[in-house]
Amino acid sequence: MSFVGKVVLITGASSGIGAATAIHLSQFGASLSISGRNKDNLEKVAKQCGCGQSKPFIITGELTNENDVKNIIDSTIKHYGKLDVLINSAGILANGSIETTSLEEYDKIFNINVRSIYQLTMLAVPHLIKTKGNIVNISSVNGLRSFPGCLAYCMSKAALDQFTRCVALDLASKQIRVNAINPGVIATKLHETSGMDKDQLKNFFERGKQTHALGRTGNVSEVAKTIAFLASDEASFITGATLPVDGGRHAMCPR
Repeated sequence: MSFVGKVVLITGASSGIGAATAIHLSQFGASLSISGRNKDNLEKVAKQCGCGQSKPFIITGELTNENDVKNIIDSTIKHYGKLDVLINSAGILANGSIETTSLEEYDKIFNINVRSIYQLTMLAVPHLIKTKGNIVNISSVNGLRSFPGCLAYCMSKAALDQFTRCVALDLASKQIRVNAINPGVIATKLHETSGMDKDQLKNFFERGKQTHALGRTGNVSEVAKTIAFLASDEASFITGATLPVDGGRHAMCPR
């Protein structure tokens, strides 16, 4: 597998799955454009990307700001002259039910998890047509299965899965592949921002041993390797897929 000569844009690259994916793809020679809100963290990630053709290009911005989103695409094209792969990794998680999730919270989740990805993809497509590139969206097992207590998040990931399938069909004639991966519980800081305290978080991960068929939660490296495969030429006949990377979580039923 090689990404030499390929320009890869990764959002949400300052931590978690996005950061791990950037570091992993650098080992295969990718020319990286990494974006996020935290410049210091992005620079730390860039230092760990030592095997690429060049140092990763860093772009900071808020995905809720349309001008910032446009700048992510425009700056990448200005710097590299093209785009081969878009990896939409940025996202937020919040707990809440229909009784506790306000419209403000709902809008915040959808603006980041769905709307920003719509805009990024819309702006990236003209460039991906030129390179016959591809898109990988980072969804969640929550898009495939229903869970209590995280309503807006589940809805946003289900929307992202349908977006992935529809855009894959829209762009197939142009030889652009569009796929998503659906991670189970992965040890990242995403869960720390969900509203759980330390004890709840500890219990959540401990319970993951029973809710995942393989008897454990996942790690970012396992997800990054799957993203790399889907983004590579090795997956040239895969499009419109929403692929669970969840230790069998999507297949489990409560007993």
